[in-house]
Amino acid sequence: MKRILFPAVAGALVAMSGTALADTAVSAVADLNIRAGPGPQYPVIGVLAAGQSATLDGCIQNSKWCTIAEANGKGWIYSDYVTADFGGNEVVLTRRPADADITIVEAPADVDEPDIYTGAIVAGEPIEPIRRPPAEVRTYIETNRVDPVYLEGEVVTGATLPDTVELREIPDYDYRYVYVNGQPALVDPGTRRIMYVER
Repeated sequence: MKRILFPAVAGALVAMSGTALADTAVSAVADLNIRAGPGPQYPVIGVLAAGQSATLDGCIQNSKWCTIAEANGKGWIYSDYVTADFGGNEVVLTRRPADADITIVEAPADVDEPDIYTGAIVAGEPIEPIRRPPAEVRTYIETNRVDPVYLEGEVVTGATLPDTVELREIPDYDYRYVYVNGQPALVDPGTRRIMYVER
């Protein structure tokens, strides 16, 4: 997949809840997928790079999925991996104050809630991802595809996979691999943390 980085976008937001709010800038704490819809079953349409900013459009009530504005329409991000300024403090969007002035948006009408989740990805502190693995490792993962597992959450480096996810061995290599939420990832078998995501 070609890596696409969306630029930060400025401009007025149209509030879907009927209340106009000031722009809310969010910043990614890790390389974060931007998806076509609010869930891991939707295709990745871009990446918000670690440290890159975007303009928040709103979040679905009682959900961790939020939209960001960008030139070609809306993209969806998982709020565990972006921060915003609330009262002078940088706070992970998921842990924002209860009185935070964030627009509530409706889920698209075509949202297909997956009932195939086998667990949840545990958000962790961002880590420095490993360098791109050698070509023979990437080839092995590509030619030895396995059925993906679908977990609640998003695939980012530093996150931890539950024990229910089977990690596959790679000959003569320290890390294991798995296809999670449609993306191949390298995982440290000792900590079960995601060390690299093929984008």
